[in-house]
Amino acid sequence: MDRTDRIPLIEDVGKHLLFLRPRRFGKSMLLSMLENYYDVARADAFETLFGHLAIGRNPTDLHNQYFILKWDFSAVDPQGEPKEIRDNLHCYINERIENFSASYQGMLPQKIRIRAENAMSSFQSLLTAIRQTPRKLYLLVDEYDNFANELMMGSREISADRYKSLVYGEGCLKAIFKVVKAATAGEGLDRAFITGVSPVVMSGITSGHNIAKNVYLRPEFNDLCGFWESEIREVLGRIAEKCGLSGAQAGEALDMMRCFYNGYAFTYEQKPLVYNPTLAIYFLEHFQDYCGYPRRILDSNLAMDRGKITYISRLPHGEEVILNALSDETPLIIQDIADRFGVEDMLTVTKDTEFMASLLYFFGVLTLTDQQTALGELTMKVPNLVVRKLYAERIQEMFLPEFRDKEDARQVSRTFYQTGDLQPLCDFMERRYLRVFDNRDYRWANELTVKTAFLTLLFNDTFYIMDSEPALDRKYADMTMIVRPDMRQFQLLDFLLEFKFVGMGKHKLSGEQVREMSQEELLVLPPVREKLDEAKKNLAAYQDTLEDTYGDMLRLHVYSVVAVGFERIVWEAVD
Repeated sequence: MDRTDRIPLIEDVGKHLLFLRPRRFGKSMLLSMLENYYDVARADAFETLFGHLAIGRNPTDLHNQYFILKWDFSAVDPQGEPKEIRDNLHCYINERIENFSASYQGMLPQKIRIRAENAMSSFQSLLTAIRQTPRKLYLLVDEYDNFANELMMGSREISADRYKSLVYGEGCLKAIFKVVKAATAGEGLDRAFITGVSPVVMSGITSGHNIAKNVYLRPEFNDLCGFWESEIREVLGRIAEKCGLSGAQAGEALDMMRCFYNGYAFTYEQKPLVYNPTLAIYFLEHFQDYCGYPRRILDSNLAMDRGKITYISRLPHGEEVILNALSDETPLIIQDIADRFGVEDMLTVTKDTEFMASLLYFFGVLTLTDQQTALGELTMKVPNLVVRKLYAERIQEMFLPEFRDKEDARQVSRTFYQTGDLQPLCDFMERRYLRVFDNRDYRWANELTVKTAFLTLLFNDTFYIMDSEPALDRKYADMTMIVRPDMRQFQLLDFLLEFKFVGMGKHKLSGEQVREMSQEELLVLPPVREKLDEAKKNLAAYQDTLEDTYGDMLRLHVYSVVAVGFERIVWEAVD
């Protein structure tokens, strides 16, 4: 999975670059590539490291021409008062400078002086030593915003003051980047490559470091981090051969990975989608070691990204954004990706959809689609099923915060997976779940509301490939739950569901009247009967397509489901 062919592009695009990608998306590996390529101390290892790669066959003149100083700010402890954070930051940078001094001691004509209380003085001493040589410095900064973002996501009152102490006025992070900027004016720093998750911190320190060129939306760097499907297919083929598996089984594994890990786009121009590399490697390593799929499809390293969704959901109108993100019928529409907002915007300014959707994009839990509106606006979607699970879990937490409710929801879902009995689930919906939806003021109150409620209760990626809007013969079913191939040995059923909504006001039905009606009376109520029959017509075509695709292995149960306002839910099985 060679990305060394992009090194000449990186050189040509500018000397001081800011490259953003979500957490655990391969940024550190990218910096490791640059470090090994440009490090003067690794010149003797160039053929070993790069001879078999694209850049090894056609290297640039700058290979192995720099001293390399690397900072990884994810290693800086963000806890404590502002002075403690400053001390942690300076201590870390001093440690990196000491490491630099030890690595290049044979190439530097003078000793670097370390000042424990002032790492920027130590940095100036490093630059002074470098200027006595014919070489220059390449600064690599990994996760430049990590510890600042940790503060921002914490307690709002405490974090606001701490965050401001980092990036405003003479804040320690801003002061560091001011020194870095000054070092580019003939002081020995020639190039810098900075990675992070979002532009929030850079916006806050922009006057301290306004020379960084944003390259994260450039189409030539869309797949600089992340894997192509062709690369995944090749690796799966090799593993399948080693394991004695058929080509069809390798294709089945690719289908699994495509559903759960593919779907990221980081450019306005249409480009092939990329796979999350951390999740792809997690799956591939398990597949290689055990010739089977991991039971947990989500690597625990990525599970913590749910905190980003939680952060957005707690903002004013954030719940609506999260709910709309989970719904394919109402894609999030924005004018552009917002990239110039600082901590004041994060903590005090009223957020609009563009602001929140942009943050979700930078966090890696929304991505750009290849569709635009008639006005040229951008549409965004959840990239894959792994991320969809994070949304479903957050929505369930929002609406069922109590332990007992969660346990009851888990039990009725578990019963449904095994028996196909939908009634206990509908009863739970009526008693506990739809009441919460009804108490919130959303733009939509229709079958999308009902489908969202069922999706958040039933979503289970350990048992199912669960797509809320799978393409079925160029039509779309509301929800399919297809048992994972490696879980077919267990007592699990496959499901196809279609949801409809009957507005009570439109049909002059009162809540009290609907609550008093029996299931049998509701089933023959004309507007309910009409919706049930409409759903059945759609389901017939979807069912045929699924059965043609999966054949005899499918244990399919098909249901039409109708919500009568937020009061009752009725359903019928479709033969």
